[in-house]
Parts: sequence; structure tokens; C-alpha cells
Amino acid sequence: MSRHDKAGKTPAKTAGGKPAPQDIATQLELKPGQSIELLKALHILTRDGKLNQDSRRKLKQVYHLYQFIEPILQELGQGGQALTLADHGAGKSYLGFILYDLYFKAQAQGHIYGIETRAPLVEASQKLAAELGFARMHFLNMSVAESTRADAMPERFDVVTALHACDTATDDAIAFGLEKKAKAMVLVPCCQAEVAACLRQTKALSLSRTPLAELWRHPIHTREMGSQITNVLRCLYLEASGYQVTVTELVGWEHSMKNELIVARYTGHKKRSAAERLQQLLTEFGLETLAQQRFKVALPKSGDAGEV
Repeated sequence: MSRHDKAGKTPAKTAGGKPAPQDIATQLELKPGQSIELLKALHILTRDGKLNQDSRRKLKQVYHLYQFIEPILQELGQGGQALTLADHGAGKSYLGFILYDLYFKAQAQGHIYGIETRAPLVEASQKLAAELGFARMHFLNMSVAESTRADAMPERFDVVTALHACDTATDDAIAFGLEKKAKAMVLVPCCQAEVAACLRQTKALSLSRTPLAELWRHPIHTREMGSQITNVLRCLYLEASGYQVTVTELVGWEHSMKNELIVARYTGHKKRSAAERLQQLLTEFGLETLAQQRFKVALPKSGDAGEV
């Protein structure tokens, strides 16, 4: 590899002979303003500023998600409003820390709440936030479902995120967003096992009732069909609850197999057709038990405000 950059100039060096931070940032395609020291503290970068393939994949996912979240924050923050964001299933809080570093830090207002069930990860995030001076980051050791009623949480949130919140934790994040009247939700579901389990339990009955059951007769198809149905039901549920929903890819499939991104923006227009289709699909696939557990939606009365 040439020791010169694209412009034919020798990259700048620090006094110790190492590349200058701006050159490292350019080489790694980091976002403008991204703290290299933060990425080192998160162990995304090594002490020497190197990025291995696994870390590159993680950073790419978070950066792509940030591209969807940043415009939402900018729009909601117009007029100087202090925003609140909940990051569910936060894990090591890669997303929360990078959101704070790239957006919230410059705003000098607004708060991020990371919710995670694993106490050691919560403690590590609290320690890192204190070391970095990220005073408006908060971390709670609890489940997503528990956080909905937690006294430590604000009554309302502007944005709810969940990056690879496992199985029903994504549903709990949606329930949290509805309870907290979130203006936007950005979700990347993972390990959707609940519906697949229901399909397995009713497989024999379904095979005798409809040829569509062939779509999930084999175990691998049951798993994939369960995942697909789960996300379709979630989108209909959000639309029936007053959100405009967009579904797209997060990153290329070579970076993650759990790659579906659901972006929901609150409009207040509850779609009657979405509520009807939701109930029809629950019945068609023998998932009536989920109607009360996960997807409880009352059909809007004809002429109700917000009905479309």
C-alpha cells in the first residue's frame, strides 16, 4: 500500500510518529465529529486505532441506523426542544453512546436512557458515561417490559430505538413507545421465536385446514415464516395505532442476517384497514391468543377522528 494519500500527500503524523486523528478518521470512514477515544473505550477500535472485521460490521450497522435516526432528531428538535430517547436492549450501548457523541453532546440538552437486563453491562456503561462526561446518559438494569412502568423513566419519550432486541423485547419496545406516546420508533427486530412456537403448536390443525400451512410445515420454514409474520403483524399494529410505517434494509445482508429495519412516525391517523388485516391474519394463522397479549387493537368506529 502506498504511504501517500489519494491527493499524493504524505499523511500527517503526530509527534510520536502515529497517524493524526483526522487521518485515522478518514481511513476508517468515521462520521464527522466522531470521537476516536470513544470508539476505543467501546472496544470498537484498538488502542492503535485499528478496526477488525467484526468491529467494522458493528460500526457499519450503528452508523446506518444513525443515518435514519439523525433526521428524525433534527426534525423533532426544531425550535430548541430537548429530546428524550430510549434505547431498549442496549447491550454495550454502542448505539446510545454514538448517538450522544454525534448528536446530543452538541445540543447541550436532551437525554438518552439505555435499558438492559444484564447488570455488568449496565454498570460498565454507567462508568464509561461518567468518565466521558456524558451526564445526560442514563442506564437502567431492567427488562424492556419493566421499564414501561418504572418511576425512573420520564412520562413521555420522543424517540424509541431497539437494535436487535431479542424475540418479544421488540414487542415490549413497541408497547413502551405507545405508552410513552413516542413520536418515532426505529426498530431492528431479532430472534422472533414467539410466533414460530405458536405455528408449531397448531401445525397439524393448520395442515388439515389450509394449503397455506405448507409454507411452515418444515422446521426451517417455520422459523423463517414465524419471523416474517411477526414483523408484518408489528407493522400493521403500528399503523392501526396511528403510525406511518416504512420497512427497509438496515445494511447489506453480508453484514447481518437480522437486517430488517422498521421506522414508524406518529401521525395520529389510525388505519382501520390495518386493524382489520391484523385481526384477519391472527385468525388465518391460528394466532388468536396473541390478539390480547401483543396486538390488542380496537377497530376504529366509522367516522372517528384519525380513522383512515
